[in-house]
Amino acid sequence: VQLQASGGGLVQPGGSLRLSCAASGRIFSINAMNWYRQAPGKQRELVAYSNSGGSTTYADSVKGRFAISRDNAKNTVYLQMNSLKPEDTAVYYCNAYVRSGSGVLTNYWGQGTQVTVSS
Repeated sequence: VQLQASGGGLVQPGGSLRLSCAASGRIFSINAMNWYRQAPGKQRELVAYSNSGGSTTYADSVKGRFAISRDNAKNTVYLQMNSLKPEDTAVYYCNAYVRSGSGVLTNYWGQGTQVTVSS
């Protein structure tokens, strides 16, 4: 299974970006699909979580500005980021818990996409 993330880039404060992450390979089902980020010198942190039932949670720092969504038919998760701040600058990683046909649940990570918020 591979997770391919895209959509990062350079944006001015107050701007918006939309990240995408598509899962491919031997997938029976996907439970949670999430976004994490890691800023220089900091630990990786959970930004947004979504499960197969449609429940979502967000880090306090992004509530009201970021929105996670999924297209289950495409095995893709999105992160719409609005009102971006310089402190949102980080490498963003997608993460998914994938169940195989034999029932094994495995955690996978995407390669990361850089988001830089700067004027």
